[in-house]
Amino acid sequence: MKVKDILKSKGSDVFTVSQETTLMGATDIFFSKKIGSLLVNDANGNIVGIIAPNDILKAVQEGCTEENCALQKVSQVMTKDILCASEDDDIDYIQAIMTENRIRHIPIIREGKIIGLVSIGDIVKAMIKNRDVENHYLRDYIEGKYPG
Repeated sequence: MKVKDILKSKGSDVFTVSQETTLMGATDIFFSKKIGSLLVNDANGNIVGIIAPNDILKAVQEGCTEENCALQKVSQVMTKDILCASEDDDIDYIQAIMTENRIRHIPIIREGKIIGLVSIGDIVKAMIKNRDVENHYLRDYIEGKYPG
C-alpha cells in the first residue's frame, strides 16, 4: 500500500500557521480542528517547520512562565528539520521512518509542494484495513467460496 492510497481516503487538508503565531494561538487551532500538528510558514509562505502539542508541552516543562509561554512564538519551539515523504512511498517505509525518528506526522510532497500530511494513526488505520480485507479473502478461499 502506498501513501497516495491513504491520501485518497483521508484527503489532503494541511493546516499551517505563521511562524509569528503564539503558542496559545497554535493550541487553539489544535483543539478547534482536532489535529496533532501544524506546518509553519515564513512570511513568503515557505514551510520552515512543524509544531505539535508535545513541542508546546516541552516548552512549558523547560520553564516558560504562564505569561510568556502563551505569548511565545511558534518559531521558538517548532521542529525545523522536517522529514518529508513522497506519495509513492510504501507505508511500511514511512512507518519505519516515523518510528525510528520518533515523529507522529510527516508531510507528503510532490514536485516540491506539500500535498498532504500523514500521521502514524493514518498509517495504522490503513494497515489494519488492509489486513482485514486480506483476512476476509483468505477466509473465503479456505471456505471454498471461490469457484475453481
